[in-house]
Amino acid sequence: MSDHLSSSWTVSAHTRGFSAPMLVILAFVGLAVAAPLFVSRSVVQDLFFILTMLVLAQCWNLLAGYAGLVSVGQQAFVGFGAYAMFAGVSLLGMDPMAAIMLGGLAALALSVPTAFFVFRLQGAYFAIGTWVIAEVVRLSLAQWKALGGGTGTSLPSGATRDMFGVRFVADLLGVRGPQATDMVCYWLALLLAVVTIGSIYKLLRSKQGLGLAAVRDNREAARSVGVDPLWAKSFVYLVAALATGLTGALIYVQKARISPDAAFSVPDWTAYVIFIVVIGGIGTIEGPIIGVIVFYILQNLLADYGSWYLLILGLTGILIMLFAPRGLWGLFADRTGIQLFPVRRILAGQPKTKDIKGSD
Repeated sequence: MSDHLSSSWTVSAHTRGFSAPMLVILAFVGLAVAAPLFVSRSVVQDLFFILTMLVLAQCWNLLAGYAGLVSVGQQAFVGFGAYAMFAGVSLLGMDPMAAIMLGGLAALALSVPTAFFVFRLQGAYFAIGTWVIAEVVRLSLAQWKALGGGTGTSLPSGATRDMFGVRFVADLLGVRGPQATDMVCYWLALLLAVVTIGSIYKLLRSKQGLGLAAVRDNREAARSVGVDPLWAKSFVYLVAALATGLTGALIYVQKARISPDAAFSVPDWTAYVIFIVVIGGIGTIEGPIIGVIVFYILQNLLADYGSWYLLILGLTGILIMLFAPRGLWGLFADRTGIQLFPVRRILAGQPKTKDIKGSD
């Protein structure tokens, strides 16, 4: 008699009790859709800020947390997308809704040549390279006299009021044009946030997402099992640029005024975004969600403290990194085991033993 060992293993990203949190998420999204119907205009503007910062944070987290690409130049795509939107509305007479799409495509187009340059760099040199590119783009657009040069410009009078959907919302809900514009921009931001999070979640649960994690952890080992590191990182870089450009264009539709210094602001579109991801939990989808809420609360609490504001933010970030290296969500998940968006693979099963009878 001889023993033959066979194994029955399965790999899954599903966690016990996952269906209940998903129902909570769907209910929360439904509540968010209805929010403009029963909250004030100032609250809608605050929610718009939270959602747009969340999208930017998710994009940066996708780059740094899942692809190992630590960029400090994402403001290049925010500003370029915003300026492309302004060009579409002011120079080409486009509807702002269509111009937002133009902004995303413009940021995607910008990412192609920049990827060719920055992917020749590694580590800190990659980060510095992305910042240099952002500065070059900012200085170049500051020379664009048709859009105000270094002082910037505003959208044509009535452009946002005539944006697709605004008049319909104003007539349907009986609100004034500016409030209807804020509501439409908010719903667009909510749609962009849901699509971004959903797309990232789907990507990370796919084979491509597994390959991306392998590239982040060990580039050579990933290549040895058939994963192309350059393709994986390029794909993520281009997707993040597209979403960031769309967000930048949407932000400046709501602002209705742009300048190079504001559109390419390092603190607003990169430093705060990194802070959000780090305190929430890098490498998790839930982390940026927690981080943006904490950032919004701190921003409002510290608004009257002037220059102390940035100092307190920095100290908060340092304390969290010291006592919760995986961020607030990482600390919570470690203690509770709860995951709203599980993407880690779990190896489940056990070896089976078969007895095979035979003669010697």
